[in-house]
Amino acid sequence: QVQLVESGGGLVQAGGSLRLSCAASGRTFSTFSSYAMGWFRQAPGKEREFVAAISWSGGKTYYGDSVKGRFTISRDNAKNTVYLQMNSLKPEDTSVYYCASNNRAYLLRIPTIMGEYDYWGQGTQVTVSS
Repeated sequence: QVQLVESGGGLVQAGGSLRLSCAASGRTFSTFSSYAMGWFRQAPGKEREFVAAISWSGGKTYYGDSVKGRFTISRDNAKNTVYLQMNSLKPEDTSVYYCASNNRAYLLRIPTIMGEYDYWGQGTQVTVSS
């Protein structure tokens, strides 16, 4: 069983920055590094949307159009942790942010659809004030 725990959310003014972390447990170092990881977000009354994803090796990343150029996803396989650096935050970025883990080792492509992820964290709230 895999557990994902997000942290780093909070309240920030527009134009500010936050860094989210997602710590994975239940997998050893050697297996965490085999799986793609992603971030999604969900605002009240809206569907959960794709934010960013990173390949198992960390060599490939992919971003949703609304965050491209402002957010950066990265991973530290030695720490079983994936990060989301969020810069130039806007009020419309206000959401609960969820970390997710894919369960197919060594995928050649980056999964961007919710159904391609097998494990989810509980989420962390990010609120951007104007």
